[in-house]
Amino acid sequence: MEQDVLKVAMPKGRIYKQASKLFREAGLAIPEEIDESRKLIVPVPELNMEFILAKPVDVPTYVEYGVADIGVVGKDVLMEEDLDVYELLDLNIARCRMSVIGLPNWKPVIHPRVATKYPNVASKYFRERGQQVEVIKLNGSIELAPLIGLADRIVDMVETGQTLRENGLAEMEEMFPITSRLIANRVSYRMKNERIQQLCDLLQTHISKAQQQA
Repeated sequence: MEQDVLKVAMPKGRIYKQASKLFREAGLAIPEEIDESRKLIVPVPELNMEFILAKPVDVPTYVEYGVADIGVVGKDVLMEEDLDVYELLDLNIARCRMSVIGLPNWKPVIHPRVATKYPNVASKYFRERGQQVEVIKLNGSIELAPLIGLADRIVDMVETGQTLRENGLAEMEEMFPITSRLIANRVSYRMKNERIQQLCDLLQTHISKAQQQA
């Protein structure tokens, strides 16, 4: 029956590969052909699940509005957006960090400007430290901002730091670590609690074992 199908919003790209690997290792036989598929909605009848493949930033919106029951999303998105969803589990994948970045010779200025994709996260971070900054929202190529004088620093996610080094930038401050999380729609969590809890238990057991072996 339709109401029994568990709809899972998954982010396309790098996070999907890590999330699908995690799901498989936990015992959920997600067909590997999904990895290369161009389809946006992929039913998996044998699991009584349906996967919705979306841009990472859109996943929590699908979950919040109930078109997906659960989803996989980065903690950065959850911190930036004021979302009405349940955060169920730290999946411990797609590990990176949010950092303050600038040119190596950066010095404090009178009217500091910070460019970022995460204006709410950045504003809160500097405000809590008693620093007044003007936050400029950008959607891509954040590294350009200090190079062309738009801002003296940026706030962005860092995984390896390779892009920063290639553009002559330096990581000045690590703000906090980021991993991907499993989230649920509030109504779905009540109506499909048993299914969702079973999935959480499977994933948590595998994650805990992996951490113990690491």
